[in-house]
Amino acid sequence: MRKQGHRSRAVVALLTAAVLGVAGCDAVGGDSPAPTDAQKAKPSPKPTPAWDSSPGSVAAVGDSITRGFDACSVLTDCPEVSWATGASTEVDSLAVRLLGKAKAASRSWNYAVSGSRMADLSTQMAQAAARAPGLVTVMAGANDACRDSTAAMTSAADFRAGFEDALSVLRKKAPKTQVYVASVPNLKRLWSQGRTNPVGKQVWKLGLCPSMLADADALDAAATARRDTVQERVEAYNAVLKEVCAKDERCRYDGGAVYDYRFGTAQLSHWDWFHPSVNGQARLAELAYRKVTSVS
Repeated sequence: MRKQGHRSRAVVALLTAAVLGVAGCDAVGGDSPAPTDAQKAKPSPKPTPAWDSSPGSVAAVGDSITRGFDACSVLTDCPEVSWATGASTEVDSLAVRLLGKAKAASRSWNYAVSGSRMADLSTQMAQAAARAPGLVTVMAGANDACRDSTAAMTSAADFRAGFEDALSVLRKKAPKTQVYVASVPNLKRLWSQGRTNPVGKQVWKLGLCPSMLADADALDAAATARRDTVQERVEAYNAVLKEVCAKDERCRYDGGAVYDYRFGTAQLSHWDWFHPSVNGQARLAELAYRKVTSVS
């Protein structure tokens, strides 16, 4: 019995050694060398910063839409009804919705300039960045498509370069500022709505967005091709806005909400039947607020 117990213990010892030996090989990947100090010290991926749906201040950059052009009177800016920063109770701007009326009066700034194109955005962004706002709103691109001819429209490549430069300017001075980017409106839809009004068509003859609005009643092949070319460029601009914004962890594109919104005559200025009316500005504010405060 003693000899049998001794042999049993020996067998167990050998099996234990074998198991430990196998486990030791597996622990370092068979014949693979053990992890180096550099591999052990490799940092974890940096977490994406959480989006703040309640920023403490708002700055706006862009063009005539953000300036409320033709919403109150003919050929005139009306920033008090701006969708982004206006104080009008009829609009209930994004700044007012986020900050409250009192705080919005002192903690929101409108640096948009009527007639601006994407190439002009960097200058405005530098002004906005100096405030280190919690949020910057961007709405630009319509004037890049609204040129004297389709040949004069900003190329998609130049549009991209301009937008990337503007974001770079912001990031150098205000790296933590969040950005809301609105899509370029559907200019062809605005033409189709506004052309039903004879007053609007007379105003268009003054040179308002000729690439899309010239010869408003012409439906021949050349006119249709011209408008389609403008529309394709607008869609290319929106693709750029989406792609560039996606590379910035603190940027949110509206997902095409402004482009997709079906502006009717109630949402168009009754001075030019192209820019947003007060009602249209309110709809833009709604779209922006929905995106800025959404959980994703």
